[in-house]
Amino acid sequence: MIIWSGDRPLESAPPGAPVTRRPPRGPAPRAAGALALAGALLTATALPAAASGAARPAVPSIKVVNGETQPVFSRADAVTQTVSVETDVDSDRDGVRDRVQLRIMRPKETERGLKVPTILEPSPYWAGTHDVPMHPVDVDEVQAASRRPVKRDLAEVFPGYYDNYFLPRGYAVADLDSIGTGGSTGCPTSGDRAEQAATKAAVDWLNGRARGWAPDGTPVTATWSTGNVGMIGQSYNGTLPNMAAAGGVAGLKAIVPIAAISSWYDYYRANGGVVAPGGYQGEDLDVLAKAVLTRKNPEVCAKVIDELTATQDRETGDYGKVWAERDYVRDARNVKAAVMVVHGLNDWNVKVKNSVQWWNALKKAGVPRKLWLHQGNHATPFRWRLEEWLRQTHHWFDRWLYGIPNGITAEPRVDIERAPGQWETARDWPVPGTRTVALGLNAGPEGQPGSLSPRPRPGAPQSMVDAGRTRTAEQLLVNEDRADPNRLVYLTPRLDEAVRVNGIPRMSVRASLDGRSPYLTALLVDYGTDTRPTGARVDTGERVCFGQGVPGDDGCTTRQAHRTETAPFKIVTRGWLDARNRHSPSRTEPIAPGREYTFRWDLEPTDYVFKPGHRIGVVILSTDHDYTLRYPAGTRLTVRPGTSRLHLPIAPGATAEAFE
Repeated sequence: MIIWSGDRPLESAPPGAPVTRRPPRGPAPRAAGALALAGALLTATALPAAASGAARPAVPSIKVVNGETQPVFSRADAVTQTVSVETDVDSDRDGVRDRVQLRIMRPKETERGLKVPTILEPSPYWAGTHDVPMHPVDVDEVQAASRRPVKRDLAEVFPGYYDNYFLPRGYAVADLDSIGTGGSTGCPTSGDRAEQAATKAAVDWLNGRARGWAPDGTPVTATWSTGNVGMIGQSYNGTLPNMAAAGGVAGLKAIVPIAAISSWYDYYRANGGVVAPGGYQGEDLDVLAKAVLTRKNPEVCAKVIDELTATQDRETGDYGKVWAERDYVRDARNVKAAVMVVHGLNDWNVKVKNSVQWWNALKKAGVPRKLWLHQGNHATPFRWRLEEWLRQTHHWFDRWLYGIPNGITAEPRVDIERAPGQWETARDWPVPGTRTVALGLNAGPEGQPGSLSPRPRPGAPQSMVDAGRTRTAEQLLVNEDRADPNRLVYLTPRLDEAVRVNGIPRMSVRASLDGRSPYLTALLVDYGTDTRPTGARVDTGERVCFGQGVPGDDGCTTRQAHRTETAPFKIVTRGWLDARNRHSPSRTEPIAPGREYTFRWDLEPTDYVFKPGHRIGVVILSTDHDYTLRYPAGTRLTVRPGTSRLHLPIAPGATAEAFE
């Protein structure tokens, strides 16, 4: 047994009790045994008497059993405080450094000497959002309907369980208003370096490196803080932790970004094309900034947001300076925090690429990491895998914020939900042994539909005419065995064995375009009637309690389950290219009408099992009604079979014969 008081062991302990040395205040070592707490049971005790014989008051401490902090503190008696923290940026250009508002709840024992780490959720949504008009997406036809206010439920965040669950276990819990929102000053800038610096300021204050003030203007410091900080959040609330970690801020020990952005280009653009988040056609950097602009005197941000509108470039979709400063993947080498990445395989709001490219960059940088891939959409697994979610996130924060070697880093690195409620683990992702299989887009006996085969067969060029804004992708997928003038479809035979695709599918298409639309869209489709998760959830009616309750917050939730539907097909993943960016997302080049080019682009990452008896399909379109800009119908796309291919990352198990 050892005695622990906040961020340091006591100077003495009962006879026979081993005592650790005080851990360093700098970044925690990345090795699993940072602090020797094996088998420790930590309990409150009194400090030894002073040399004069006078007794000193007992200092509270956390309690650890079997590698877990225990709920020994009272949520009902927690201390709350609000602090305005000074940043080192002036995003509203008023000549005064921005301040961000931090609301904190911590165990009352922190008033008597207990030092605790902080679990922080930064957000632009705590004060709500505004209705904001979207940009028009029907090119050359700006209709009145395109400008009507659209209410987006941007304020959807985690159920508030951190205080009920983590505070009793010896953590402070904090909410941060990002710049330009709620009680903060400055302007919302949709992910740039000013927002990054403002989020970093909260960690700096918790480490004594930034100034803070109480609501009455009294200077205040975090005397109760160990300086160790964890961040967690979903969507924008998970993006802000990514941003802070990419800034390399000292003291940020662990983050759990859920459905979070790692590059804003890959949220609002794709391969040179203007591409919407799923469900929000016409949204962009400026629309989001206006939606979250909830600070006092919002008019001071008009010029800043006007500049966003002017520089985001909805004409070419090129990657440039405005996107480079919102790209955190490039800075993964700066990350000092351990990262637990979480994403839904059915999320078309923040697309899966954002988490997968972050995961790959963190791997290359040697950052401690975990990955959860689940069957939800833009959601957290908290409400349908509650017990395991709490176990792993609890151990993650205990390990990195308290230094408890609880074995979390020795567990399988990856959790994947294969079907609703059916989870499996892996040591890495894509799973070791995954190989790329090239399938030729071949002409069928009557031209269309075509075939997908590892044996490419040259054939006569095949054409389709873009339906533009008149038909959705889902409408163009039906009747796959018949020719359709508005699509090209290529199918494998019915599979004799299961085929698991895990990773990033890629297209290589030899084709020409003739018309207004520059878009190429590829859909990877599972053809075969089946009951599949949609990504949405339903309440089961089962109440489950996870933490200490207080009046108005019982510490319980209703368990959810995945909603499923039976359908003849499912879009597994999709990807887009602006053909003018065929060489680089950063450079637009003209397309000569009717001239053949080789176009290469990636689809969104996925992990999906095609069952025996189903067919793998690739559907080629130009306009993707719900995602791309929509040009007038009529563009002709002509694809050369045989030389065009789909490259699939196939997990071990499937044989070449599966595609014959």
